[in-house]
Amino acid sequence: MGTTAEHAIPPDELAALAPREVQVRGARMAQDAFAQVFRLSVEGDDEAARVGVAQLDEALSNWARAADDDEARALRMAMLLSGLDQWGVAYSRAFGLQAIPALTALVGGLRTALDAQAEARFARQFAAIDAGEGNVIDFKIETRRSVHLALWHAMIACDEREEAERIAQALGGILVGVVQAMPQLGWRLVADALSNMQIRCLADSLATEGLARETNEALFAALARELPESTRDLVFAHSAEAVRTWMQSGRSIH
Repeated sequence: MGTTAEHAIPPDELAALAPREVQVRGARMAQDAFAQVFRLSVEGDDEAARVGVAQLDEALSNWARAADDDEARALRMAMLLSGLDQWGVAYSRAFGLQAIPALTALVGGLRTALDAQAEARFARQFAAIDAGEGNVIDFKIETRRSVHLALWHAMIACDEREEAERIAQALGGILVGVVQAMPQLGWRLVADALSNMQIRCLADSLATEGLARETNEALFAALARELPESTRDLVFAHSAEAVRTWMQSGRSIH
């Protein structure tokens, strides 16, 4: 599949500014920061949120500033804010949230701290992330995998059918949207999500009965319906192969 020109992975034109380990680190920092601001928003303690956001602002800014030059620093900040935005959009859709106050405060603080030149560099690198599908691809894979699996775990943990179905609908829409936004690589990210869901079901006996199983099966069926036929075949073949490989390799989750 991946050897044909049609399915070849485009080059990462930003790799010189952010090698793989930096991209993965950026994705995980954004994930951890979002988890903290989401918790702070839910708890509703304004003073704790103010202190927590200030600490996160300092930690994220310090990591961005630690890059070797101005463009690399701008790209680090662009990855952080892109990651935070993707988490915020996904959770807002899945949980019907109108706002996540601590997230808004964190993003606003990071942006307003940039001077005019830094803001221009940031805007350029933020646009560059989406200018090529292969750009910071390791960041994109790590971010999407974490978002998809977080929503999936929330879905199968639901006790109420209405909530489970709302999360499933949001997750399905997000997965289809990835394919639409990334015509060359989107199917790979969706296949990655589905294979990881199936592996976790097998490894931890998840979604084996009741509402969790029904919702999980409905999610896979909806994707089979909504994805274009050629894309659907690639996604399900690739995810099935990944599960087979995992089963043959000692059954350890990567």
